[in-house]
Parts: sequence; C-alpha cells; structure tokens
Amino acid sequence: MHIGLIGGIGVAATLVYYQRLTAAVAKMGKQLECTIVHAQVDDLVRTNTNDLRQEQAEIYAPLIDRLKAAGADCAAITSLGGHFCFEEAKSLSSLPLVSAVAPLDDYFASEGLASVGILGTRVVQRTGFYGQLQKTRAVTLDDEIDEIGQTYTDMAIAGHCTEDQRAFFFGAAQRLTDAGADAVVLGGTDLNLAFDGRPTHDRVIDALDVHVDVLARLATGQISLAEASG
Repeated sequence: MHIGLIGGIGVAATLVYYQRLTAAVAKMGKQLECTIVHAQVDDLVRTNTNDLRQEQAEIYAPLIDRLKAAGADCAAITSLGGHFCFEEAKSLSSLPLVSAVAPLDDYFASEGLASVGILGTRVVQRTGFYGQLQKTRAVTLDDEIDEIGQTYTDMAIAGHCTEDQRAFFFGAAQRLTDAGADAVVLGGTDLNLAFDGRPTHDRVIDALDVHVDVLARLATGQISLAEASG
C-alpha cells in the first residue's frame, strides 16, 4: 500500500519518520511505496498554540489532495502536535487518515504500563494525548507544562537540540518518573533530537515508533486500512 506522509512539521521529525519507516518495511522483506508533502511548521505552531483546529485542517486538506494525486492510499501526519485537529482534518480529507495517537493506549496497556509521563507540546501534555488514554493514566508536570512546551517548540523549529535543552528534557523525564510514571513517553516527534541514542536511567518510549509500526504493517499488507485508520 502506498503511504502518504504530511511532513515538514518539523523537518527533523519527517526525516526520522522516513528513515524508520523505510527500515521497518525493509526488515519485513518488502519495498516501501511512499510520498511526502511539505507543510509549514510556522503555520502549525500558530494554529496549535491558538487552538485553530479548523484552520489547520484546511491547511492539511490540499496537501492530502496532492498525496492522493500522487497515488497514495492513505495519509499520516508526522507530528503528534499536528494531531490536535485530527477529527477536523479527517472530515475534510480525501484519503483515510492513520492516527499516531489512537494506537498508543492499546500499546501502553500491552506493555503493562499503569501510568505514563508525557513530554511534548502544551496541548499534548494538557489533554493527555487528546484524551485518548483510557487504559493508562497520564502523568504530567503541571507547573512545567508551558516551559516544556516552549522548549519543545523552540527545538522543533530549529531542527536541532542544544545541550541545555537536552539536559532540561532529561531532567523533566526524571521528574515524571519521580511523580509515579512507569515510563516516559516522547509525545512530540522531534524529541528524538534530544533522546535518540542517549542512555537514560528511566524507560523512555518514542510514540513515533508506535505510529511507524502501524504504517509499516499497513504498507506491507499485514493489517487492513480499516484496522489502521480506526
């Protein structure tokens, strides 16, 4: 199946999606059919910060139309923060949308996690993955949500992580663990810039990997579009 990705939000996250999806499909002994379109991270920062769901959905719609014209059978948003308008985008989309958020609850439950600490945008933290977690308790650092969200946004726009930012995120992960989280979830797709390949004392789960696994199984025919798009 031909996978369509809405990229650019941000660029670093898009590269990781492409790398990991390509590797996952190759490991399954298949070849990936994929098209990527570029969205503007500045648009997403503005609409997400101001909760302009319909406006962002209308930005996505023509990009999804371009994916469809290129032969894609489905579309995915390569940004967890970009899912804040998922339902609005779904209603306008000319292709089935494959959520990065919907699979997380089942994944956490299958791993035996009673609680997960969340790092990511302000909205992801405040809503506990948009209210999608029913089987697992979301843990957040309520007094630090704005600082975590702003630090994440700054890193995503820049496309790289400074040592000060990395130290801040690692400290926040430790504080989430201290607050009772069984694992810390990277709820922003650019957080791999801070954590990827870096040892930590706590269990860290990259939500991007859960989404990539769904897309890889869809691309190779292991699951149906109905199963993947929910």
